[in-house]
Amino acid sequence: MSVAIRIRHAFPGFSLDVDFEVGAGITALFGPSGAGKSTIANAVAGLFKPDRGRIEVNGRTVFDTAANVFVPGRRRRTGYVFQDARLFPHMSVETNLRFGWRRHEPRAGEAEIAHIVELLGLGALMARKPAKLSGGEKNRVALARALLSSPEILILDEPLAALDSARKREILPYLERLRDEARIPMLYVSHAVEEVARLADRLIVLKNGRVAAQGAVFDLMSALEFSEITGSAPYGSVIGTTVAAHNDEDGLTMLGFDGGALAVTRLPQALGARLRVRIQAEDVMLAREEPTAISANNVLVTRIAAIRLDRESHADIQLDCGGTKLLARITQASLKRLALAPGAEVFAIVKSVTVDQPSASRD
Repeated sequence: MSVAIRIRHAFPGFSLDVDFEVGAGITALFGPSGAGKSTIANAVAGLFKPDRGRIEVNGRTVFDTAANVFVPGRRRRTGYVFQDARLFPHMSVETNLRFGWRRHEPRAGEAEIAHIVELLGLGALMARKPAKLSGGEKNRVALARALLSSPEILILDEPLAALDSARKREILPYLERLRDEARIPMLYVSHAVEEVARLADRLIVLKNGRVAAQGAVFDLMSALEFSEITGSAPYGSVIGTTVAAHNDEDGLTMLGFDGGALAVTRLPQALGARLRVRIQAEDVMLAREEPTAISANNVLVTRIAAIRLDRESHADIQLDCGGTKLLARITQASLKRLALAPGAEVFAIVKSVTVDQPSASRD
């Protein structure tokens, strides 16, 4: 299943010109406010008609200016989750869910309804009205309602923007479950790098109405170009790992990846479970010789792939760790003192690892 998007539109003082595809899983539209993210989402949903272009959803043309095709939004089979949940206040959760369900074909069966309710943890909420729900609960209901419309693509436009930190932590695991279980393309609009790093499979970076970069989140986040495009310090690395071992005596879990293994605080997942971890660039120290008698549990053998100097006093180092890319941010003074250069072998001392699903593990 895929969605092909090629659109152009001229606004006063701003033009949008993009061409990309969205496959199964979560593709994040990432960029600052005003980059064109929501405009693209609205064009895919049929809520906005661009000047020119073509949009195909699973091989079906829903918009094509050359062929004079514009399928109305109500016939596009698009599930849309907005920043605000937009639930009907006078209806219960169950009635909200079935309101959209009754109006779409093909209609999900009762077993599918039960599965979505279980997937999003709504069983205990079905009789409540929106006024009795937290922000995170409202968002989960909105997600379920969108899924019950039997969509061919699910659009999530800044779904966590209106939530505080506690509510975001509440809903993120449900979005992860949705990502891992759903088999439809999902377009996730956000300017929050931590959300994108945790949830997205693929990343489309927008800048001034253009696609500045695109690729797998594991590759793009650890590219030095990512910080250049976004105009910010490097975020760090996103790594896919597998639970390789549990050491109950030390209270640690070993997470295997292509470059070796990472030790983190004991996790409840079974052996073989797949987890995504994030390592901030500031949490990686470098040494020319293997360090001893240090508290950090993780020391990785790496090779310097590239170096980028910022305008101030830092150096961003891209490291190759058995095919996995890591990032380190050190001072330019340290770069000179250690005489670091591309190709040099260095030891990366990882001070902290954030494990997604469950929450952060500090070591």
